[in-house]
Amino acid sequence: MRILLLTHAFNSLTQRLFVALQQDKHEVSIEFDINDETAQEAIDLFQPDLIVAPYLKRAIPDSIWQNHICLIVHPGIVGDRGPSSLDWAILNKEKTWGVTVLQANAEMDAGDIWASVEFEMRDATKASIYRNEVTTAAVLAVQQAISCFQDTTFTPTPLKQLLAKGKLRPLMAQNVRRINWQRDDTETVLRKIRCADGFPGVRDELFGREVLIYDVHAAEGLRGRAGEVIAKSGLALCKATVDGAVWIGHVKDKAHQHPFKLPATVLFAKQCKDLYEVPAHEGYQEIWYEEHQGVGYLHFPFYNGAMSTKQCQDLLAAYQDATKQNTKVIVLMGGADFWSNGIHLNMIEAAKSPADESWANINAMNDLAEAVIRTTSHIVISAMQGNAGAGGVFLARAADEVWAHEHVILNPHYKDMGNLYGSEYWTYLLPKYCGQDHARHITQARLPMGVAEAMELGLLDAVIRGDKSGFIEAVKSKASALAKQDNIHAALQQKARQREQDEAIKPLSAYREEELQRMKKNFYGFDPSYHVARYNFVYKVCKSRTPLTLAAHRRVDQNTLRSVA
Repeated sequence: MRILLLTHAFNSLTQRLFVALQQDKHEVSIEFDINDETAQEAIDLFQPDLIVAPYLKRAIPDSIWQNHICLIVHPGIVGDRGPSSLDWAILNKEKTWGVTVLQANAEMDAGDIWASVEFEMRDATKASIYRNEVTTAAVLAVQQAISCFQDTTFTPTPLKQLLAKGKLRPLMAQNVRRINWQRDDTETVLRKIRCADGFPGVRDELFGREVLIYDVHAAEGLRGRAGEVIAKSGLALCKATVDGAVWIGHVKDKAHQHPFKLPATVLFAKQCKDLYEVPAHEGYQEIWYEEHQGVGYLHFPFYNGAMSTKQCQDLLAAYQDATKQNTKVIVLMGGADFWSNGIHLNMIEAAKSPADESWANINAMNDLAEAVIRTTSHIVISAMQGNAGAGGVFLARAADEVWAHEHVILNPHYKDMGNLYGSEYWTYLLPKYCGQDHARHITQARLPMGVAEAMELGLLDAVIRGDKSGFIEAVKSKASALAKQDNIHAALQQKARQREQDEAIKPLSAYREEELQRMKKNFYGFDPSYHVARYNFVYKVCKSRTPLTLAAHRRVDQNTLRSVA
């Protein structure tokens, strides 16, 4: 079928759906919902059999839904209506929730029901639940709805005919989210912030300034006067509640010269200078190491997968410590939601010199990638629980093997960041593991890929299937078996020989120098496209048009253009 995805943005759900529908052999094109005229033009050009709207911020125009079947993907159970569905579910401590696919009509979220899938709720942020449970349920629900659409005997069920648990709820306002530090216990504070993370955040006050707060975690063992900032740890500030305290990792100050999300201790560097500092292993922990049956596991769940210069340096130090342990296998675990998305664009944008900070950040990423590549004492595995993008994909490929959960989406390119050339030794790693032709395809394409395509191209070595909650245990079982193999010492010797041979053919320093010469032009050259693209990304500037890589219906055959000329 020809399916048009009409969406506000190419977010994580839309990407997963795009990949899944293509795997199902549908012809899929995407159009950003910019205005009525643009949406209608896309329909006229593509002539879709079906329109699916996975992520919208406004109603589909009457002129479209009255003439075409338009299926809305709503992140709520049957009967749930309104723009803050998941927010209310978290705040109200719902045990189960779901995704409903319904037909667009004159009343928002009240159309006929085509499919629905429910799931158990986790104690997690809205962003994490959306990225995982909601996205997985949405793919299943849309696939069910498409099967129903292809069944000529199927008729969707009007909402009024169902005994639905869900109900209409309003947009959740800040007065509902607001924390009463003199009354709310830690669990309530966590829930209020988690239901607003990563958008819109919870309005609060830090050091006399009104801010939006995100990225909250319980601060075990800390107490203080309720509502006061009592400590710091790494990127986070600790604020006391009536029965404990919470770590606040990220903050947005709309009145600041950099009105976007930044680490709390970065935004309030002066104010928190003299605060009591809690060591990372007791406080806000971004990196930790553990061992299990002779295998070392290095976790680094950086917020949104972004890795700043210092985070790269800290992770490198932790990795070097891991290589000194009495193990033979190291597994790089990343985080539950992201493995890595490469350099930290928000920190770069906030720097005194974004070009200089870009340079420092990419070199710190390269130092980390180089350490992984040069490791001959251990077999190194990258185990992707969550998605990866840009330099994060190539950092993962620096390991000997890359394993990924079946729902992981990879964006192994820099093209949307002003034609950034990229580094992390990709000019060495991709030809080595993927071959020249695949390397060219990987870096030139600007579309997300699922695990099937990534396996075929050589970016992955294994896919771990099943419920995501079992991913870590599956990785531990697989890694332990690898560590116990009788031939592991021979494998390490062969790895060392191969590294020597590769170095003799062309040293890693040469790859790095060549990549960085190109990157230097991106950062310091006459072409400002990287800096413009980074600004647009950080400030969430809406697209004025759909990129041609996504809008297949808007591509014009270049041969036709040449013949006309």
